[in-house]
Amino acid sequence: MAADKTILVTGANGQLGKEFRALALQYPQYNFLFAGKEELPVNDSEVVKKYFTNHQINFCINCAAYTAVDKAETEKEKAFAINADAVANLAFVCKTFNVQLIHISTDYVFDGTAQQPYTETDATNPISIYGQSKLKGEELALQNNPSVIIIRTSWVYSSYGNNFVKTMLRLMKERESINVVNDQLGCPTYAADLAHAIMVIIQKNPVAVIPHSPITPHNTIFNYCNQGIISWYQFALAIKELAGSNCIVNPIPTSQYPTPAKRPQYSVIDNGLIKNTFGIGIPEWKDSLEKGLALMK
Repeated sequence: MAADKTILVTGANGQLGKEFRALALQYPQYNFLFAGKEELPVNDSEVVKKYFTNHQINFCINCAAYTAVDKAETEKEKAFAINADAVANLAFVCKTFNVQLIHISTDYVFDGTAQQPYTETDATNPISIYGQSKLKGEELALQNNPSVIIIRTSWVYSSYGNNFVKTMLRLMKERESINVVNDQLGCPTYAADLAHAIMVIIQKNPVAVIPHSPITPHNTIFNYCNQGIISWYQFALAIKELAGSNCIVNPIPTSQYPTPAKRPQYSVIDNGLIKNTFGIGIPEWKDSLEKGLALMK
């Protein structure tokens, strides 16, 4: 069967990008283009325009991002160049070529002082350079392309790339005991589940599903995470249990684990809007962790 729509995945060598590579075979009705920063530096507007001219693209999923949260504190320019300026450029080009852009953002746009899960309309107030750069990317994307779909996600892990789950597995092999923060709450996101959810959105034809009249920023911002709220310590305990490790996991407060970048203490996002808008079923975090760990083994 000939593919009749083309999906471009930028940042294709990261965790989420690689999940799309793995998922592509399940969607023969689409032609996938995968571009890493070498093939497509999204901050170079001329290169991006030329790429879009040479390929007939219908959807662009922007997985390209600067994600080194602590490093960003001393690499502000680089973080903003990738997470903000490049996003603005991509959004403009997508609008010019009539391409539906789906951009991945983060729970770090919030300050973590809430008492209940953050919704898409809650006030943003990032407390780190990384969070500030991602929020600026959202704002510029919406300015340049009001129909962009922005998906904020949290605590992302995958069988690909570097992430908390892989770090825990490594440390549990190397050490008899580890300390993990127990006073930061959030929602893990298995990148494979997020990739699947994005494919559901694409198949539902987002232009028809999302009300665009009148366009407000909140029409096109959605939260996505797995079901359930846990601490990093509880996450580590589940990894230990499912991996069959004998490592002792000790709970510690954030004050005992200082990092260059501040983390939101309450990083829980409400995923009701994306579920209700697109009819997406979202798995429980522990079920997805089990699947991810099986692949890592």
